[in-house]
Amino acid sequence: MFIRSASVQRLATIGRRTFVSSHQCPRHAAASSLVIPSTNNRGFNNSTNDEKRIASRTGNIEIHHRALSSSSTAKTPPSAPPAQQVNSFPSIVIGPNHALSPQGSFAEAQAAFLEPPKEVVESLLDQLIDQKVGVVAHYYMDVELQGVLHAIKRRQMELLHHQQLEEEDGGTGLNGASSSSGGTTRRIPSYPLVTICDSLKMGDDAVEMCSQSNVSSIICLGVDFMSESVSAIMSKNGYGHVPVYRATTKHIGCSLAESAEGDNYRAWLNKSAEGEKKSLHVVYINTSLETKAISSSIIPTITCTSSNVLSTILQASHQMGPKELQICYGPDTYMGDNLVSLLDAVIQSGWSDERIKADLHPSHDRSTIESLRDNINVYPSGNCVVHHMFGQSVVDTVNNDYKDAYVTAHLEVPGEMFQIALRKSLDDEGVVGSTSNILNFIERKVEEAAREVGVGSSQEKRRLQFILGTEAGMVTSIVRSVQDILDSSACQNVEAEIIFPVSSEAVMGVEEGEVGVNNNSTLEVVPGVAGGEGCSTAGGCATCPFMKMNDLDAVHDIVDMISESSANNELQLLKHLPPNRLQGQTINGKNAIELGIEPIVYMREFMREKKLSDELVERVESMAA
Repeated sequence: MFIRSASVQRLATIGRRTFVSSHQCPRHAAASSLVIPSTNNRGFNNSTNDEKRIASRTGNIEIHHRALSSSSTAKTPPSAPPAQQVNSFPSIVIGPNHALSPQGSFAEAQAAFLEPPKEVVESLLDQLIDQKVGVVAHYYMDVELQGVLHAIKRRQMELLHHQQLEEEDGGTGLNGASSSSGGTTRRIPSYPLVTICDSLKMGDDAVEMCSQSNVSSIICLGVDFMSESVSAIMSKNGYGHVPVYRATTKHIGCSLAESAEGDNYRAWLNKSAEGEKKSLHVVYINTSLETKAISSSIIPTITCTSSNVLSTILQASHQMGPKELQICYGPDTYMGDNLVSLLDAVIQSGWSDERIKADLHPSHDRSTIESLRDNINVYPSGNCVVHHMFGQSVVDTVNNDYKDAYVTAHLEVPGEMFQIALRKSLDDEGVVGSTSNILNFIERKVEEAAREVGVGSSQEKRRLQFILGTEAGMVTSIVRSVQDILDSSACQNVEAEIIFPVSSEAVMGVEEGEVGVNNNSTLEVVPGVAGGEGCSTAGGCATCPFMKMNDLDAVHDIVDMISESSANNELQLLKHLPPNRLQGQTINGKNAIELGIEPIVYMREFMREKKLSDELVERVESMAA
């Protein structure tokens, strides 16, 4: 049997409730990618709503771095490969007309929730509209939650379109598309009430939901530093009165963010600031507000994302001198080392000064790139538990069995996996970068193939393979984008296979009886770190155990508490607010929250003006004087 819901399986483990989908055959048996044990002490009784939700869910369910493109001609995308062998990676094949073919139990678990029941979507959308609730979610949510959120966004945009068409025709209602209460037709908000994006854009979208759709509360689905940052950005933009709720009352940690919160990171910053050279701290956006505030008090600091980190260090080096400026990058050790490797690849592959100016930065050449590379100081002890899992077992399989596949790698993955994608990117057969870069690359390749193959079914079918070198939760956004491209192009001859580089050592078998099912057939489960098993360091689970603390049931529960106003619910909602460690605090006489936001403001100005602010440059120069 197939355990339908990540959250339901988690609750079944502790005996709160059990749900088994009766229409799945044993051959397709699979379980959710991560199991997060929880006592789930919520302090209120919501069993009736829970039972209704369980019953309702039984239905059937780039920016590709231009700098790394080689002058050589890109190869023709590979044709459809032979059938997968037993020992190959799990994958999902996305075909025309929304066809999906999952290969392997891990992929089946990912694919099971991509088409949620309409009643679940309609019910939750109704609540979001009626209660004026917005949802900002990270790409790495579990697939059940993402499937519903994507469907809600699409449905809202459909209703908005119908509303606009009717208003153009002189009407005031929405002909069956919206409900009425007391004779007043409900309005569909103009800005999406649900967005799925990277951590920086979550705050921007929350602000837009407040300003354009007049939401009165935000649900932030991510880890704690994300809800903290969303709340701070909203406050900075005049929406500090709008509450931001996390999915759980528990601490939702992040191994990477927490690696910057100890004494070692502060000691590294202090030592860097005391050096002879001018020093600029470039801190990854995926850190807490406290880390950013403390860093700002020690050394001039600017945040970066995995999308803009390269352009940030290039511009900083240009403005303050590649030989004179030390770039202190942290806390992600893999990303920092990969940046050094990327710059080294530019030098070692013989890029000319002209190509560097054209493809990297107009004010750099081989000499300045070498100086920049040699003056990057990477924090040595920080990594993400997800990307840390792409080890040698995965690398060997990619090299041996997927030679013709496109390889994507987040900047946070270890050197071996990153190097494969980096080499591939030189011939436009791979990409290294952020989650958005990876998504854009896949979209571009599918669009190119659809144009080359053309419309109709007479041409030979072509299957593009993509190794997904980041968190598996991205697959929902990828599937939706590929389906949209194939639909819009009317192409019947292109397929995209999304391959999950999951080590067999990271997959374990459990008896169904262990999760409350009374038979002894075996499930294949990708274990979660929080479940006690850990993930194999030989090649990982590629799913974040912390992100999976966000689930669909939690969203329902929060919306229910908002809609069913009571003293108990109000007290419970207070426990869902983001951490507030800096409230009322000062550092060296400065407001701690303002200090924490300052590096983000510097990054915003850089993104807007394409240069570092004069204020930041002056701070760097004055500290070195």
